[in-house]
Amino acid sequence: MADALLSPAVGGLMWAGSLGTIIYCAKKLREKMDDKLIPLMGVLGAFIFAGQMINFTIPMTGSSGHIGGGMLLAILLGPYAAFLVIASVLIIQALFFADGGLLALGANIWNLGIYPAFIGYPLIYRFIVRQNASPQRITFAAILSVALGLQLGSLSVVLETKLSGITELPLSTFLVLMQPIHLAIGLIEGFATAGIVIYVRKLRPDIVDDLEGVKSLSSGASLKKVLVAMAVLAVITGGVFSWFASTHPDGLEWSIEKIYGKPEVPQRANPITENLSKFQEKTAILPDYSLRSKGEEDTKPSWPAVDPGTSLSGLIGGIMVLTLVVLFGIGIKVLRKHKEKM
Repeated sequence: MADALLSPAVGGLMWAGSLGTIIYCAKKLREKMDDKLIPLMGVLGAFIFAGQMINFTIPMTGSSGHIGGGMLLAILLGPYAAFLVIASVLIIQALFFADGGLLALGANIWNLGIYPAFIGYPLIYRFIVRQNASPQRITFAAILSVALGLQLGSLSVVLETKLSGITELPLSTFLVLMQPIHLAIGLIEGFATAGIVIYVRKLRPDIVDDLEGVKSLSSGASLKKVLVAMAVLAVITGGVFSWFASTHPDGLEWSIEKIYGKPEVPQRANPITENLSKFQEKTAILPDYSLRSKGEEDTKPSWPAVDPGTSLSGLIGGIMVLTLVVLFGIGIKVLRKHKEKM
């Protein structure tokens, strides 16, 4: 979500909501967090970062979508750790790759994190698989919960835009376009999520079968196979598969273009957005996941886009996310030990 879709007031409200949820999740993890969860959070964060770089084509629409990743994280990490990881991914994307505006960062964290972690996972996924975590139930639960999460997330985008007074995007028309295209994206992501969850369950059943809010992994059992598998997948996805991302506009851009005629609406001038934009220009080391300078565009998008800048972005971004998530985990661990001594 770009800054142009939000007013400073709505953007600030979403920042407050997301920041409050981050603090809440950190407190819940401080009370009871298995230290073995920290490296798993890191490699999964790196994988989600890489996965979000790859847009897949939605057949017969001229649109594309990418994974949100929130439900996969919630299933494998629990909702509190999942929210911190998805927040870390989006922070790195916005600061260092200019993917999503800084004013919109709070809204993006909310839209991609709250619904899968605190609605889709506990109310849909956990309810379906609690008594029987068969591959069929996992697949059904994953598809349903991912689709619900993306429907609520896309609905939030529409409402946030309406509350921001973006008159170029009428509520009813925007809603009619956003919901169906994100349903299609959700179905595809749901299948992908189920496949990864079933694979991880074969390696470490306790990771998937523990349905508590804060997971407690089995003592003595090694996470090495899972960590290596997800790290390799993150490297391949970000370094190579990212070349094959769809050239079609994503679901949000596609919906805007259908209404406005362009994939973006103009940015309204205000000092807050202008200052945030200038700050983002300074922090973005690889804007748009490319070595090209800002404003330098390909005349004809190629596919596959074999680009060393894209590969470098996938690898550097993954390392950044892993580092930030591990620092989050270490910080929570230190706070817990400090509290125990008091």
